[in-house]
Amino acid sequence: MRPTAVVFDVGETIVDETRAWSAWADWLGIPRLTFLAVCGAVIASGNPDHREPFRIFRPGLDLADELRKREAAGVGDRITAEDLYPDAGPCLRTLHEAGFRIGVVGNQPARAEAALAGLGLAVDLVGSSASWGVEKPDIRFFERIAAEIDLPAAEIAYVGDRIDNDVRPAAAAGFQAIFIRRGPWAWIQAPVDDPPEARLTVTSLAELPDAIARLR
Repeated sequence: MRPTAVVFDVGETIVDETRAWSAWADWLGIPRLTFLAVCGAVIASGNPDHREPFRIFRPGLDLADELRKREAAGVGDRITAEDLYPDAGPCLRTLHEAGFRIGVVGNQPARAEAALAGLGLAVDLVGSSASWGVEKPDIRFFERIAAEIDLPAAEIAYVGDRIDNDVRPAAAAGFQAIFIRRGPWAWIQAPVDDPPEARLTVTSLAELPDAIARLR
Protein backbone atom coordinates (compact mmCIF):
# COMPACT_ATOMS: atom_id res chain seq x y z
CA MET A 1 0.00 0.00 0.00
CA ARG A 2 1.21 3.48 -0.81
CA PRO A 3 0.60 5.94 2.03
CA THR A 4 -1.83 8.81 1.60
CA ALA A 5 -0.13 11.00 4.22
CA VAL A 6 3.52 11.66 5.00
CA VAL A 7 4.52 13.04 8.40
CA PHE A 8 8.05 14.27 9.06
CA ASP A 9 10.19 14.41 12.17
CA VAL A 10 11.90 17.77 12.71
CA GLY A 11 15.54 17.64 13.85
CA GLU A 12 17.94 16.23 11.24
CA THR A 13 14.97 15.27 9.06
CA ILE A 14 13.80 18.63 7.77
CA VAL A 15 15.90 20.86 10.06
CA ASP A 16 19.71 20.96 10.10
CA GLU A 17 20.57 21.31 13.79
CA THR A 18 24.25 22.18 13.31
CA ARG A 19 23.73 25.87 14.04
CA ALA A 20 21.56 25.17 17.09
CA TRP A 21 24.02 22.78 18.75
CA SER A 22 26.98 25.01 17.89
CA ALA A 23 25.19 28.00 19.43
CA TRP A 24 24.75 26.09 22.68
CA ALA A 25 28.46 25.22 22.70
CA ASP A 26 29.33 28.89 22.21
CA TRP A 27 26.92 29.98 24.94
CA LEU A 28 28.36 27.51 27.44
CA GLY A 29 31.94 28.39 26.49
CA ILE A 30 32.78 24.90 25.24
CA PRO A 31 34.74 24.37 22.00
CA ARG A 32 32.31 23.28 19.31
CA LEU A 33 34.25 20.14 18.38
CA THR A 34 34.36 19.05 22.02
CA PHE A 35 30.65 19.65 22.54
CA LEU A 36 29.62 17.89 19.32
CA ALA A 37 31.98 14.96 20.00
CA VAL A 38 30.39 14.42 23.41
CA CYS A 39 26.95 14.55 21.77
CA GLY A 40 28.09 11.76 19.45
CA ALA A 41 29.47 9.73 22.33
CA VAL A 42 26.15 10.02 24.17
CA ILE A 43 24.29 8.80 21.09
CA ALA A 44 26.71 5.88 20.67
CA SER A 45 26.22 4.90 24.31
CA GLY A 46 22.54 4.32 23.63
CA ASN A 47 21.34 7.16 25.87
CA PRO A 48 18.20 8.51 24.15
CA ASP A 49 18.15 11.82 26.05
CA HIS A 50 19.57 14.67 23.97
CA ARG A 51 19.93 16.73 27.17
CA GLU A 52 22.67 14.44 28.55
CA PRO A 53 25.60 16.47 27.08
CA PHE A 54 24.41 19.49 29.06
CA ARG A 55 24.47 17.42 32.26
CA ILE A 56 27.99 16.23 31.47
CA PHE A 57 29.41 19.70 30.91
CA ARG A 58 27.27 21.58 33.43
CA PRO A 59 25.91 19.27 36.15
CA GLY A 60 22.77 20.74 37.65
CA LEU A 61 22.20 23.13 34.75
CA ASP A 62 18.59 24.33 34.51
CA LEU A 63 18.13 24.19 30.74
CA ALA A 64 14.87 26.16 30.76
CA ASP A 65 16.45 28.90 32.85
CA GLU A 66 19.50 28.96 30.61
CA LEU A 67 17.27 29.33 27.58
CA ARG A 68 15.57 32.32 29.20
CA LYS A 69 19.00 33.88 29.72
CA ARG A 70 19.79 33.35 26.05
CA GLU A 71 16.50 34.95 25.06
CA ALA A 72 17.25 37.95 27.27
CA ALA A 73 20.69 38.25 25.68
CA GLY A 74 19.17 38.24 22.20
CA VAL A 75 20.59 34.85 21.18
CA GLY A 76 17.54 32.64 21.65
CA ASP A 77 17.21 29.13 20.32
CA ARG A 78 14.74 29.40 17.43
CA ILE A 79 14.24 27.55 14.16
CA THR A 80 14.52 29.81 11.13
CA ALA A 81 14.09 29.25 7.39
CA GLU A 82 17.90 29.11 7.10
CA ASP A 83 17.92 26.03 9.33
CA LEU A 84 15.83 23.97 6.90
CA TYR A 85 17.73 21.45 4.84
CA PRO A 86 17.66 22.63 1.20
CA ASP A 87 15.69 19.55 0.13
CA ALA A 88 12.98 19.95 2.80
CA GLY A 89 10.74 22.62 1.31
CA PRO A 90 10.76 21.21 -2.24
CA CYS A 91 10.03 17.69 -0.96
CA LEU A 92 7.07 18.78 1.15
CA ARG A 93 5.71 20.89 -1.70
CA THR A 94 6.08 18.10 -4.27
CA LEU A 95 4.32 15.56 -2.06
CA HIS A 96 1.56 18.01 -1.17
CA GLU A 97 0.96 18.84 -4.82
CA ALA A 98 0.81 15.11 -5.55
CA GLY A 99 -2.15 14.83 -3.19
CA PHE A 100 -0.51 13.59 0.01
CA ARG A 101 -1.50 15.06 3.34
CA ILE A 102 1.64 16.41 4.99
CA GLY A 103 2.55 16.79 8.65
CA VAL A 104 5.59 17.92 10.62
CA VAL A 105 5.66 16.67 14.22
CA GLY A 106 8.63 15.85 16.45
CA ASN A 107 9.96 15.90 19.99
CA GLN A 108 10.17 19.67 20.11
CA PRO A 109 9.29 22.56 22.40
CA ALA A 110 6.21 24.64 21.69
CA ARG A 111 8.35 27.50 20.35
CA ALA A 112 9.66 25.19 17.62
CA GLU A 113 6.11 24.27 16.63
CA ALA A 114 5.23 27.97 16.37
CA ALA A 115 8.36 28.69 14.34
CA LEU A 116 7.68 25.86 11.90
CA ALA A 117 4.08 26.95 11.47
CA GLY A 118 5.31 30.37 10.45
CA LEU A 119 7.71 29.23 7.73
CA GLY A 120 5.07 28.84 5.03
CA LEU A 121 5.72 25.14 4.46
CA ALA A 122 3.28 23.04 2.43
CA VAL A 123 1.81 21.22 5.42
CA ASP A 124 -1.60 20.26 6.77
CA LEU A 125 -0.43 19.53 10.33
CA VAL A 126 2.23 20.99 12.58
CA GLY A 127 2.58 19.69 16.12
CA SER A 128 5.08 19.08 18.90
CA SER A 129 5.60 16.81 21.86
CA ALA A 130 5.42 19.83 24.17
CA SER A 131 1.96 20.92 23.07
CA TRP A 132 0.68 17.33 22.90
CA GLY A 133 2.11 16.32 26.27
CA VAL A 134 3.64 13.09 24.96
CA GLU A 135 7.05 12.28 23.47
CA LYS A 136 8.38 9.68 21.08
CA PRO A 137 8.88 6.76 21.33
CA ASP A 138 5.59 6.55 23.26
CA ILE A 139 2.98 4.92 21.01
CA ARG A 140 0.50 7.58 22.10
CA PHE A 141 2.54 10.12 20.14
CA PHE A 142 1.84 8.22 16.93
CA GLU A 143 -1.77 7.60 17.86
CA ARG A 144 -2.15 11.36 18.23
CA ILE A 145 -0.74 11.87 14.73
CA ALA A 146 -3.29 9.45 13.29
CA ALA A 147 -6.09 11.20 15.17
CA GLU A 148 -4.98 14.67 14.10
CA ILE A 149 -4.56 13.76 10.45
CA ASP A 150 -7.73 11.61 10.56
CA LEU A 151 -6.35 8.56 8.79
CA PRO A 152 -5.63 4.96 9.84
CA ALA A 153 -2.02 4.32 10.82
CA ALA A 154 -1.40 2.05 7.83
CA GLU A 155 -2.02 4.97 5.45
CA ILE A 156 0.54 7.23 7.14
CA ALA A 157 4.28 7.27 6.49
CA TYR A 158 6.49 8.68 9.22
CA VAL A 159 9.92 9.94 8.12
CA GLY A 160 12.69 10.23 10.69
CA ASP A 161 16.43 9.97 11.28
CA ARG A 162 16.45 7.98 14.53
CA ILE A 163 15.98 4.23 14.78
CA ASP A 164 14.98 4.36 18.44
CA ASN A 165 12.65 7.35 18.36
CA ASP A 166 11.30 7.27 14.81
CA VAL A 167 11.61 4.08 12.80
CA ARG A 168 10.91 1.36 15.36
CA PRO A 169 8.08 3.05 17.27
CA ALA A 170 6.42 4.27 14.06
CA ALA A 171 6.45 0.75 12.63
CA ALA A 172 5.22 -0.69 15.93
CA ALA A 173 2.32 1.77 15.82
CA GLY A 174 1.34 0.48 12.38
CA PHE A 175 2.79 3.39 10.39
CA GLN A 176 4.91 2.98 7.28
CA ALA A 177 8.31 3.95 8.71
CA ILE A 178 10.78 5.73 6.45
CA PHE A 179 14.40 6.11 7.55
CA ILE A 180 16.48 9.05 6.37
CA ARG A 181 20.18 8.43 6.88
CA ARG A 182 21.53 11.83 7.78
CA GLY A 183 22.49 13.56 10.98
CA PRO A 184 24.47 12.05 13.86
CA TRP A 185 21.77 9.71 15.19
CA ALA A 186 21.25 8.08 11.80
CA TRP A 187 24.93 7.60 11.03
CA ILE A 188 25.72 6.26 14.50
CA GLN A 189 22.66 4.03 14.88
CA ALA A 190 22.59 2.60 11.32
CA PRO A 191 25.69 3.56 9.34
CA VAL A 192 25.51 0.65 6.89
CA ASP A 193 22.54 -1.68 7.22
CA ASP A 194 19.03 -0.43 6.53
CA PRO A 195 16.75 -0.90 9.54
CA PRO A 196 14.44 -3.88 8.89
CA GLU A 197 11.46 -1.99 10.33
CA ALA A 198 11.73 0.69 7.64
CA ARG A 199 9.61 0.47 4.52
CA LEU A 200 12.09 2.74 2.77
CA THR A 201 15.55 4.12 3.43
CA VAL A 202 16.67 7.36 1.77
CA THR A 203 19.73 9.55 2.09
CA SER A 204 17.98 12.80 1.23
CA LEU A 205 14.43 14.13 0.99
CA ALA A 206 15.05 14.81 -2.70
CA GLU A 207 14.73 11.03 -3.22
CA LEU A 208 11.52 10.67 -1.25
CA PRO A 209 8.72 11.68 -3.68
CA ASP A 210 9.86 9.24 -6.37
CA ALA A 211 10.55 6.51 -3.80
CA ILE A 212 7.05 6.81 -2.35
CA ALA A 213 5.52 6.88 -5.83
CA ARG A 214 7.10 3.48 -6.50
CA LEU A 215 5.58 1.87 -3.42
CA ARG A 216 2.90 -0.74 -3.97
